[in-house]
This record gives sequence, C-alpha cells and structure tokens, in this order.
Amino acid sequence: MRKFVRRSLAVAGAAVFATTALWTTASPASAATYNGACGDGYAVINSYDLSSDRGTIFLTYNNSNGHNCVTTVRTVAGTTTLVEAMVRVSGGSDWVIDSGDYTTYAGPVYVEAAGKCIDWGGTIGTETRTFPNQHCG
Repeated sequence: MRKFVRRSLAVAGAAVFATTALWTTASPASAATYNGACGDGYAVINSYDLSSDRGTIFLTYNNSNGHNCVTTVRTVAGTTTLVEAMVRVSGGSDWVIDSGDYTTYAGPVYVEAAGKCIDWGGTIGTETRTFPNQHCG
C-alpha cells in the first residue's frame, strides 16, 4: 500500500510541475507587462497579446469602486504609432477610448461596471482586437 501512495504522489507532483511549466511558458517572453497606469486598487483580470509582438491589452478591475480599466501597452517603445485602449458597458453605443499616436501605451480608460458585462479591447498599429460581453457580474 505504501508503494502505491508514494508512486501516486510522485505522479501527482510531476503532473503539477508539468502543468505549471506549461502555464508559465504559455505567453510569449516578449509580451508587454502591465504598467500600473490604472492606479491603486486595480488588478489585472484579463489580457491579450497582440500578434507580431506588438504589445498587450490589459483589462483591470477595482473591487472597491466597481470600475474596469483598460490600457494597451507596446512591447517595445519606439516611434509613434496608433495605439488605442477601449472599454464600454455591453449593449452601450459609446466606447470610452484613448486613441493616438503613442510611443509606449494608450489609456487608461475607465467604465463603472459593477454587476454589468463589458466590452473591451485595443489597437496597436493596424491590429485591433475587441472582446464583447465579458466579465459579467
């Protein structure tokens, strides 16, 4: 019986290690990191790495005030290019957008969305990605 328990623990430990190793290497090493632009109390709840190592769109949430915030951060600062961060309450017609020719990032943009679904996204250069009807509640 003890041999079986030891083997089971060894197999379980190897599975946890393999899962952890896969999880930590799933995103590209060149992905941008969240820059804290939304302010104190905001934690990253979702992100999306744009292709060609352009950068990352970050969605954050503040539990104390019920606001979501989006920033789009370039992987490498450089010459100005179109960068956008956008968010809105799902079903609404008006996006809250920061759009411009930036060297590092766009945003932060905020929406009060406690108990509601949101649409969020961003742009770097010619690539735009949006995520409708997300993070409801």
